Amino acid sequence: MGSSLRQVDKVKIVPALHASVPSSSTPKYVSLKNYGHVTVVVSFKNATTVTGSAITLKQATTVAGAGEKALAFDTVYACADDATSVALTETAVASNTFTPDATNSKTGLYVIEIEASKLDVAGGFDCFRVATANATAQTIEVTYLLSGPRFGGGHSAFADPLVD
Repeated sequence: MGSSLRQVDKVKIVPALHASVPSSSTPKYVSLKNYGHVTVVVSFKNATTVTGSAITLKQATTVAGAGEKALAFDTVYACADDATSVALTETAVASNTFTPDATNSKTGLYVIEIEASKLDVAGGFDCFRVATANATAQTIEVTYLLSGPRFGGGHSAFADPLVD
């Protein structure tokens, strides 16, 4: 049995988009049917002459993306330069989108916290993903940390029905 301090025993880690410069990229959908919360970690590495990738959130009725529509959010936790500090600053989001810092040669990360109950559950929406717009000279990586397992935990993040 794992230690109660080990996060690997408490969260399901899902790589949604491996490090790449977004160009028609589509990070994975995950089902939140079996989880109460998702923490999204968006990390970036800039080269020079950067055009940042706008980040938005989407919800759907299946992990295949059926009925996709926007998911509103108003806060992101930002660390726009992790070479000098790893402190996260709560930052307001305008119009349900933000763009990672586009300063040349910077690296950093952003964290978004989403409760599964914020999805349009009454409308049948229980699947979630981050959407990335095309970028130039900005490498983006997206990881989901699913937590608050329901029904005993250990369920698949990619299955629509309640299965292991």
